Amino acid sequence: MGEGARAGSSYGSTGGAETLESYRLHASSLSSRRRTHVLAHGDTFVVLDQSGDVPFVVDEEAGLFFRGTRHCSQLELLVGGPPPFFLSGAVGRDGLAATANLANNDCTLDGAPVPHSTIAIRRTTRLCRAQLIVRLTFHSFHTARLRLPVVVLLAADFRDVFEVRGMQRLRRGTAFAPATEGDALVFAYRGLDAVTRRTRCRIEGEAVAWEGRTGRILLDLGPQEERAVELLLECESDDVPGRPYGSPRASEEAREREHRQWVAERSGFQTPDEELTGVLSRALADVFMLTAPPEPGTPHAVDRCIHAGIPWFFTVFGRDALITARELLTVAPGLARGVLRVLAALQGTRHDPLADEAPGKIVHEVRFGEMAATGEIPFGRYYGSVDATPLYCMLLADYARVTGDRALVADLWPHALAALAWMESDGDPDADGYLEYQRASAQGLVNQGWKDSSDAVFHRDGSLAAPPIALVEVQGYRYAALVGMAELADGLGTAEAAAQAGRWRARAATLRERIHADFWLEDEDTYALALDRDKRPCAVATSNAGHLLWCGVPDAERAARVAARLLRNDFFSGWGVRTLAAGQPRYNPMSYHNGSVWPHDNAIIAAGLRRYAHVGGVLQLLGALVQAALAFDDRRLPELFCGFGRRRGAPPVPYPVACRPQAWAAGSVFLLLEAALGLEIHGAERRVVLRHPQLPGWLSWLEIRNLRVAGARIDLSVLRGRYGGSVEVLRKDGDVEVVETR
Repeated sequence: MGEGARAGSSYGSTGGAETLESYRLHASSLSSRRRTHVLAHGDTFVVLDQSGDVPFVVDEEAGLFFRGTRHCSQLELLVGGPPPFFLSGAVGRDGLAATANLANNDCTLDGAPVPHSTIAIRRTTRLCRAQLIVRLTFHSFHTARLRLPVVVLLAADFRDVFEVRGMQRLRRGTAFAPATEGDALVFAYRGLDAVTRRTRCRIEGEAVAWEGRTGRILLDLGPQEERAVELLLECESDDVPGRPYGSPRASEEAREREHRQWVAERSGFQTPDEELTGVLSRALADVFMLTAPPEPGTPHAVDRCIHAGIPWFFTVFGRDALITARELLTVAPGLARGVLRVLAALQGTRHDPLADEAPGKIVHEVRFGEMAATGEIPFGRYYGSVDATPLYCMLLADYARVTGDRALVADLWPHALAALAWMESDGDPDADGYLEYQRASAQGLVNQGWKDSSDAVFHRDGSLAAPPIALVEVQGYRYAALVGMAELADGLGTAEAAAQAGRWRARAATLRERIHADFWLEDEDTYALALDRDKRPCAVATSNAGHLLWCGVPDAERAARVAARLLRNDFFSGWGVRTLAAGQPRYNPMSYHNGSVWPHDNAIIAAGLRRYAHVGGVLQLLGALVQAALAFDDRRLPELFCGFGRRRGAPPVPYPVACRPQAWAAGSVFLLLEAALGLEIHGAERRVVLRHPQLPGWLSWLEIRNLRVAGARIDLSVLRGRYGGSVEVLRKDGDVEVVETR
């Protein structure tokens, strides 16, 4: 994903056991048994239990987090004395609200017993930027009037997200006792970064008595009477000035308006399979939840940047944002536009070993919070990824092809040239033609590809590869970046650009041949994972080779062998392609990168299979991942899951601390569909091409609505047939051609 911080893996170790332990993400066995609901908006997210509470736990991800700090570590409701019964709970399909239905427990009020299930409680929770709005509606079915005490237990520990995930700190700042300010209870903490963070708690609709960190109200309810109360939690921080909070209604209306704009500017899907439609709807809702709203004045609602995942990676990650934007490029091209602009603004400008920064390099991650500000972690603005930079050029080229937006290309052209310059210099320190990585400081990440856990790159005997390391998929990205940049240069129409395009294509051709010569493993029908510092291949069978198919590196004969290899039983678990084939050294289906199944990895492989016309494999992966999504809570694909083989009647096995939702997991289903349909959009030519579109046997038809092509909008229907799909244009607004090829 982005950091290698998982149970059993290091997060940028310094080589010592103490540091390895301090950067581990410690999994809670109790948390693994708890079902949670998640909401997010902007730079804030909340993890609730299914009743809507934030249970009082220290080392679990429950809580309200704002810019990398937990601003609420307890929010628990007591009704009539004990906690209410949980009846049902869910997050709406649009992802905007979590709703729970509760009932009172047995209690005694004013000396008279009140049996359970006498008071119905509907709890609706919304998050609007950094304001958590909890609406409680109480309905009495008691036969007599009663005075119902309601208590809200609150706490705010202001722990950095890295503390919550298990990192120990030697010192902390100053926590102040809860204090009342007007009608609010305020928690405050002054960090070692000299920033004061506050959580302001208010209750509206009834008189409240604040006692310590407890709020008490007394409801006077007659038979069949209903009363509503609102609890508001507002996050404040001195380093983010000017966060005025409007009324809850105004905040909710703004959030819903933002959602309507998003829906209007992205494509939608309809199928005869309600479960598949639910998977697609959930994925679109997750992407919306994980994107930061555009800055005021931005003309398009979908010009948003993507946060990687909740709870551990709710911030900008270059690699994740670029791949997610590519997965959704035909569905929401504005996402790519926003990602490209944000990452251009964060592009490296200097040599800074502590941050692994170099001129032209695309950022790996951006962190906020106390520990980033004080340098306790090196990831405030960190550049330790070798692949984000070529992926940037790849996305810019793909975006231009899909949208025809030459204006953005012109704006970002200097950034793309700087990215290529990094690939020619700091990215290739020994000038051997390969992109390589080696951390520049002892605090940096050991491995800097997408498989960045400390044990992810190794040889056939199981020994770890010594840096500098050249990953195979990264060479594929560089190849595709050169080809894509050449296409962009062609569009500039100048003699200088034409000469540049020729040089880039020549370099790409040379690189392609060298990859065949140096990485190909004849006995494994695939490419080596990497070359180590001595240029020795890591001769193990991994999913990384599938990314070369996506980039167009193999010739047809090698592509066929790689495709077949990835779909053998040692790779294909029944739920997807494993990151490492069973039987290889270090294989463990419960590991982070050495045998697990990652949805985004499978989607990239599927796109590669389609590129070489291996459509049967595409449909196999599409079916496996959709069935996996249906087996998980809320029809949501997690960041990854365990690579155990599929058994009849048994669901896929969850990975204990996977992010859910996670951006490139949510986006994977759309790249899978794009691959199945052979969908291509050529914005400059105002043309949509579907190359031998196919649907799996379990899906009879699929509609894509509001597909945007250079200002035009179309609705398409694909109907499964015996020898492929047939395409019908249901609606066309604007000048656009739809072409179906066989």
